[in-house]
Amino acid sequence: MKYTNIVGGTFISRPNRFIAKVIIDGMEHTVHVKNTGRCKELLVPGCTVFLEKSDNTNRKTLYDLVAVVKGDRVINMDSQAPNTVFARWVKKQLPTAFIKREHTYKDSRFDCYIETETDKIFVEVKGVTLEENGCVRFPDAPTERGIKHIRGLVDAVENGYKAAVFFVIQMEDVISFSPNYETQPQFGRALKDAEKAGVKILAYSCKVTPDSLEIDKPVPVIL
Repeated sequence: MKYTNIVGGTFISRPNRFIAKVIIDGMEHTVHVKNTGRCKELLVPGCTVFLEKSDNTNRKTLYDLVAVVKGDRVINMDSQAPNTVFARWVKKQLPTAFIKREHTYKDSRFDCYIETETDKIFVEVKGVTLEENGCVRFPDAPTERGIKHIRGLVDAVENGYKAAVFFVIQMEDVISFSPNYETQPQFGRALKDAEKAGVKILAYSCKVTPDSLEIDKPVPVIL
């Protein structure tokens, strides 16, 4: 996927999870942060960020913060992007499949439903931005909703569907993916139980630039 009207800036602070203070062309702006996660290791005062300028001049926040530089990496932190790039990637992999985003099964709404000639598949998509020494982890904050969805995928498998959790790693050149047991051990255990029940656990890194994001290649999953 491509962004338009991308500009660079310098991050100052994040008063709350929805907004940040950023210097753009020498002026301080209040911008919208397109990720409500903690992202404390990314949004460090003085770091370089990339923002998409809106065409809607009536908005309270004229810019959306979509990416950040951490070391020598550009990391996309737009939490809406993983579902979009996954849907486009699946369409390339399975050009004749029926693909529907946001599909309800019992009391769960999964990110994607895929139907081929032989399979009916539910997929829950998760964006990953937490990285340390090339190893990435999820989640960066506890997610009861994420655990609920994993249990829903197990139920779907038990009722004849196929299912997967697909982690979109919003950066390049990573070594491995693992659940973040330090932040939420229950999520890691839920993933392990789901894999034993037949749910596929997949992780793919992305090609990332300040103005684009594209799923690239598989990453080893260590549960």
